[in-house]
Amino acid sequence: MVVSTPDRIVDIAIGYMGAKQLFAASRIGLFRALADGPRTVAEIADVTGVGRQMVRVLADAMNAQGLLDRADGRYSLAADAAEYLGGGGATDLAPFLTFLNEISYGHWLRFDTTVDTTKPGDLQMDDGRLATFMAGVMRYNALHAAMLARAFDFTPYRSMLDFGGLSPEFAVGAMRANPDLSVRFVFAPAATQGISDAVAAAGFSGRARIEPAATEAAEPGGEHDIVMVNHVIHRFTPERNQAILARARAAASPGATLLLLDFFLDDDERQRRIDALHAGEYFVIDGTVVYPESDVRTWLASAGWRPRDVLALPGSPRVLVADAI
Repeated sequence: MVVSTPDRIVDIAIGYMGAKQLFAASRIGLFRALADGPRTVAEIADVTGVGRQMVRVLADAMNAQGLLDRADGRYSLAADAAEYLGGGGATDLAPFLTFLNEISYGHWLRFDTTVDTTKPGDLQMDDGRLATFMAGVMRYNALHAAMLARAFDFTPYRSMLDFGGLSPEFAVGAMRANPDLSVRFVFAPAATQGISDAVAAAGFSGRARIEPAATEAAEPGGEHDIVMVNHVIHRFTPERNQAILARARAAASPGATLLLLDFFLDDDERQRRIDALHAGEYFVIDGTVVYPESDVRTWLASAGWRPRDVLALPGSPRVLVADAI
């Protein structure tokens, strides 16, 4: 006889405790304090300026979550914490954690109201909150871009259209992987300076063109052999998404590849967790929608794209890979 236990329910129910401890550990510099090697509670307290009792609480919590190792009273960074929280890796997630703590978490406290009214919360943006929001979202996008660059081979392509996305990091990663690739950015006008700065910082200005245009109305045209549409689908209605995908197809040569990156709800026996959580996050933050993958596949087919693969990126969205037909 199989005896059920309450572990899974309790772990889910108290999950916010671990999240808040992670945010606090990042905010006080706990992970950075261990970047140079193992330290005791007393040593961490001296470096961070936080009392020993609270350092012990946070260090033990992060050890329990697997982000810190502990031996002989000294704490050290686990490999993922060293790469993404210790300050020495290519993608430091501290700004993303700050966004979750200072912006997202407050909205989740009002999630019952969102469930009952089907209305998102009010972001109440001032300059400081907007800066926190953008820094966190763009750093999270940088993580997604890094994971895509690991998972997808960009070397066969020569001409990319990056259409309507939120971040230039995806295309920058593609250019970094393929020195023969040029990119045409057709983004909302507000993104122009950010794109220009990003490609200049990477040394790719000579391989990039920027054409400001509203995503819902742009008709880029062209004969690109790869088209990227990242974090667009959840921002628009089904009707607009179908039109955007059709215009993306009109800009692609026959047989071209489409990379459609976003979170999706699936029909698998077990829904992918990160996508389901972001369905709640997107709606409570601003009312945008994580669509079922089956709906998106229908839109792709009607727009002249044939899906051929799905890439589930670690800690990131999925990518529907499709061919132009």
